[in-house]
Amino acid sequence: MSLGAAGAGPVTRWWWVRHAPVDAGGRIYGAADVDADCSDPSLFFGLATRLPEPAVWIASHLRRTHQTADAILAQRGGGRPAIRHDPALAEQSFGDWQGLTYAELEAQRGKGMATFWLSPADETPPNGESFADLVARVSAAVRRLTDEHSGADIVAVTHGGTIRAALALALNLPPAQVLSFSIDNCSLTRIDHIVTDSEPGGEAWRVAAVNVGPRL
Repeated sequence: MSLGAAGAGPVTRWWWVRHAPVDAGGRIYGAADVDADCSDPSLFFGLATRLPEPAVWIASHLRRTHQTADAILAQRGGGRPAIRHDPALAEQSFGDWQGLTYAELEAQRGKGMATFWLSPADETPPNGESFADLVARVSAAVRRLTDEHSGADIVAVTHGGTIRAALALALNLPPAQVLSFSIDNCSLTRIDHIVTDSEPGGEAWRVAAVNVGPRL
């Protein structure tokens, strides 16, 4: 168990990794179950050296996160940790937009595309979910898993939207504001949860790193 500053309790360190690149042919894939391209070992060696041991390993239920976690662990010696698959950490579902090209989506929606991502944070794609919905889903999962693994290091191999949602929780920002964060494939973001009696709610969050590149 790691400890924070004087007067603080356990620190739970979240090591967020976005999955490896995906070749979706220029189409929106969102929550679709597509493969990651894990052919470049240099992307994973740097991550393997930065990530802590021991740690709890978690991925979403989508196979691109499993493939990325496997590629990272292949660069490490020793025993292989079990990887928990949690659907609550999956990417935003874009519903009927999934499978469209960006040009096709723009033709459907006119010129009202969001500046940083596919749509405003509160817009729900047909048969999908809004980014605000994603933030609520991921925030609940992060709190649940933080309680379950209090004081541990948690390696979470997930998605760009999922990591932005975790930043929204940590920074107490509206969903629309965190859409401006860049979260690259195979990048590392670290967020710490600190139990403390000096902050409202008995907790504090610390953002230690955002979108750190994978290569040393």
